[in-house]
Amino acid sequence: MKIGLFIPCYVDQFYPKVGIATYELLQKLGCDVHFPMGQTCCGQPMANSGYEHLTKGCNANFIANFAGFDYIVCPSGSCVLHVKDHLHDEKLEVVASEMRKKVFELTEFITDILKIDHIDGNFPYKVGMHQSCHGQRGLKLSQMTELNAPFFSKPEQLLHNIKGLDLVSLSRKDECCGFGGTFCVSEEAVSVKMGQDRIKDHENHNVDYITGGDMSCLMHLEGILKRQNSRVKTIHIAEILNTMA
Repeated sequence: MKIGLFIPCYVDQFYPKVGIATYELLQKLGCDVHFPMGQTCCGQPMANSGYEHLTKGCNANFIANFAGFDYIVCPSGSCVLHVKDHLHDEKLEVVASEMRKKVFELTEFITDILKIDHIDGNFPYKVGMHQSCHGQRGLKLSQMTELNAPFFSKPEQLLHNIKGLDLVSLSRKDECCGFGGTFCVSEEAVSVKMGQDRIKDHENHNVDYITGGDMSCLMHLEGILKRQNSRVKTIHIAEILNTMA
């Protein structure tokens, strides 16, 4: 199984350890992992701001870098959702259409494609799981609490088997953190208040770490935590799962 590792630009620039953890984890799970060196931003920030017509270069570059892989795996639900919904190319639309079906968020790939529900890692801390909006509502990685339906969570399913990890049950487990990509810039005050509320829920449950599948959300929460001098830290789920031998 030949995997193209799709690393978001902000992860590459600010949180390279998340990319490394994803690479190492996929290798441990038996995948043949490749990192295309020419990859750049997928174009999501422009599309979110109403400039999707300017993402043609990003789309063409994505296709050039990731064509030929069996699957494309990314540790970011928001970037995956953008590619699934918006990857197009006037000259290579058939190729783009097929690639959209091959792009998967990390925990989605592990549970749905590799069919793995148990990872023998070790992380002896109390952890709160932040379900990002794009992952939950766009990729259906977990059930939405407003629906009268059985709860499921692909990320939590993997975390439950990590030795020593105490996964808390939050009061409002699928509430938005307020990041929202460019929303945090255009509506800074609202974004920060939403982030503070999200953090308060975790702090009320005395967590040591907040984890999640989107480093963008965790980056937003991390900034607020540091400004509040909180003892709570953030960690991407890939870094926890990569504690497996």
